[in-house]
Amino acid sequence: MWQQYLQEIIAGNSKTLARCISLIENEYAGYENMLQSLPASSTKIIGITGPPGAGKSTLVDALIELLVTKGKKVGILCVDPSSPFNLGAVLGDRIRMSEWYTHPDVYIRSLATRGSMGGLHPKIIEITDLMKVFPFDHIIVETVGVGQSEIEIAGLADTTVVVVVPEAGDEVQTMKAGLMEIADVFVVNKADRPGADMFVKNLRQMLAPAFRTHYHEVPVIKTVASQKEGIDELLNIIFHQLKKAHPTDKKFWLLAEKAYYLIQSRRMKDVDKNELKKALQQRWNEKDFNLYRFVEKIPGY
Repeated sequence: MWQQYLQEIIAGNSKTLARCISLIENEYAGYENMLQSLPASSTKIIGITGPPGAGKSTLVDALIELLVTKGKKVGILCVDPSSPFNLGAVLGDRIRMSEWYTHPDVYIRSLATRGSMGGLHPKIIEITDLMKVFPFDHIIVETVGVGQSEIEIAGLADTTVVVVVPEAGDEVQTMKAGLMEIADVFVVNKADRPGADMFVKNLRQMLAPAFRTHYHEVPVIKTVASQKEGIDELLNIIFHQLKKAHPTDKKFWLLAEKAYYLIQSRRMKDVDKNELKKALQQRWNEKDFNLYRFVEKIPGY
């Protein structure tokens, strides 16, 4: 069954791709066999991240339009925040990039973070690796940009675009260390707002010390995504950065992080949050209830 699915995905069957992503999400029995059979792929992944409200979705929408115009086939993964109560996507029902959902050269999938702290989905590594064998020219992963552990997107993407807005001065300062590490391109979106030029100047000054640790300069691009301004320049720079991308010590550390995460996920496989909740409800009224003793009794802890 899995080999047949894999062949259909390689042949460009988007329905089979959608089905297999769902099977991976739900850890359907045997899905690991398909992952272990995945052939090598040279498809590049473009990561889009940044603070909430920076206009990432609008920017991705504009990039899709430009790529489709160039005759490219594009896969999009939109990772939305999830509710801590049912683990479903909080924003998953909204209309996003609606004009592209039925386009033959565009595939869009919305995923929930399901509690993942880095702004990604717990099965994002497996899902992107599966998508890489589909005949896409480019894959774009847009994250929720929670500002925590954003190193995850750098480990996943071949080029990471960090989107900010002119009012984000304090926010960028707060996230400075992480952002300086992961950004291959900075985008100052909504650049028609007051103070945009000064913000760009300050951002470039903040980036200056990073030039000594990066093997390439980190470009800063101004865009107004809602007006499709600056998108051509941005896409050209993304293509340029993708061509320059080459294995470094940092890349192998990030691969080690991915391997570590996959091992960790496998070892945690038998721990079910719903079962934990039921067990906690049963034990809560006990006089001597202690969370640490409770956790100590969980098998494999």
